[in-house]
Amino acid sequence: RKRDIATPRIPRSRTPRVPHDRSSARDRREKTPMPRLPKRTGAAKGEDEDEDDVEYKAIGEGEDESSDDDNDGDGDDAMDADDGDAGGAQKPKRPEVWRPTADGVDADVELEYDESAYDCLHAFAHEWPCLSCDVMRDDLGADRAMFPHEMMIITGTQADVATKNALSVMRVSRIKKTRRDADADEDMDASESDSDDDNSGSAPTLMVASVVHHGCVNRVRAMPQRPSTCATWSDSGHVMVWDLSAQVTKVMTTTSDERGKGEIAAPTRVMPKQVFTGHKDEGYALDWSPVIEGRLASGDCAGGIHMWDPVADKWSVDATPFTGHQAAVEDIQWSPAEANVFMSCSSDQTVCVWDTRQRAKPALRVKTHDADVNVMSWNALANCMVATGADDGTLRIWDLRNFNESNPQFVANFTFHRDAVTSVEWAPFDSAMLASASADNTVCVWDLAVERDAEEEAAAMAAKDNALAPSDLPPQLMFVHQGLKDPKEIRWHKQIPGLLLSTAADGFNIFKPYNVGPEVK
Repeated sequence: RKRDIATPRIPRSRTPRVPHDRSSARDRREKTPMPRLPKRTGAAKGEDEDEDDVEYKAIGEGEDESSDDDNDGDGDDAMDADDGDAGGAQKPKRPEVWRPTADGVDADVELEYDESAYDCLHAFAHEWPCLSCDVMRDDLGADRAMFPHEMMIITGTQADVATKNALSVMRVSRIKKTRRDADADEDMDASESDSDDDNSGSAPTLMVASVVHHGCVNRVRAMPQRPSTCATWSDSGHVMVWDLSAQVTKVMTTTSDERGKGEIAAPTRVMPKQVFTGHKDEGYALDWSPVIEGRLASGDCAGGIHMWDPVADKWSVDATPFTGHQAAVEDIQWSPAEANVFMSCSSDQTVCVWDTRQRAKPALRVKTHDADVNVMSWNALANCMVATGADDGTLRIWDLRNFNESNPQFVANFTFHRDAVTSVEWAPFDSAMLASASADNTVCVWDLAVERDAEEEAAAMAAKDNALAPSDLPPQLMFVHQGLKDPKEIRWHKQIPGLLLSTAADGFNIFKPYNVGPEVK
């Protein structure tokens, strides 16, 4: 594999071991090499700590912002033309909305984020890129809104050699508020502020405990009822269930100094609780039932789905798969309310609804997109609503009360993304809100309860300093997060409303948009 590529893309699949229909997108992903990330495991973007340090800080903290002062001022002159020395005054130009997926940006242009747009924004990296992650439930309570926050994460790596991969439990603590209002003192020295925070013991901290995982971790999911029990899909074609209670205890009891510095131990060798080798190919589809504790479903790239039923401290996996898809099963979602119902999406452009008591064929098979259906999410607060994301960038919302094979009608169809949708998840605190990630390097937050109001827009446009939104900009689009390289998965924190976790080729982001979730004072 070549290791000298500056901006890598993570391949989603390897060469299959059995013949099956393949999408062009899957072929494209397989040809992409994966370089190793900087060796400072757990270190923050832009920091200079030793290899064993695990401190990180917010994106942009301490960065030199003097470049703005070095501009030639042409933009300011254009806006302030009415203050010119001679000639007729020019009318100030109304600001325009920049659409990242449509307008683009030159390769040599570096974007800076608006600190007032985020309640918090932090970044950190694992030693290797991670295709998948999940937020582990903790015992710190629900509906937490006050900073600083703490969260538990499970993730797995995609290393260049199978034996270098690891399954990691991460504890991120002292997640601080980073928002600075636009009218705040812009001349405040960021480095002095960071130093003050560090000295006061408020530096965010990352603790990691890892186990050896043979093969790339295609997907990882923590059991909602027992979060220290996790399932992984390996590119070796095996599905494994792990007991990570010892690793959870380790990161919870490990201490760091007041600057957030700690040590990272080498991954330990732990045997998984169970390994299933009955899949005919590797896969990505994996989901725990929120209704029956311990029930699991896994789907592979050969189109098969196997169900795991808990028996004592083990699992019984039926060797006979659920069959109905004609291509790779890309994602699986259990019903939030029904014990025997789950859904799956596939590269055959369909979504299937399954009854666990009938394996031979799905109860319903509906063509939902004109491209591979990569991801899906079942709304836990509004059980009739399902979201799907496809390889052509389309994001669609479906009402299961009107979901049928003969005439499928989506509730909403968004074409804002310009590349494959790689992840989608409904918000656990608002039935009308969801987030999507795309290979166009954006993460979007949507609110389906928002509708275009012509009178309100006209009133807003009366203020000359307000930007005119393009007519094709969806009013439901609440927030666009950027700065990622090839984002692969996003996860909401179910106990901290509005907080999002993303994993991409260049590491992890933890962020809360200012206009999402409860207001932070």
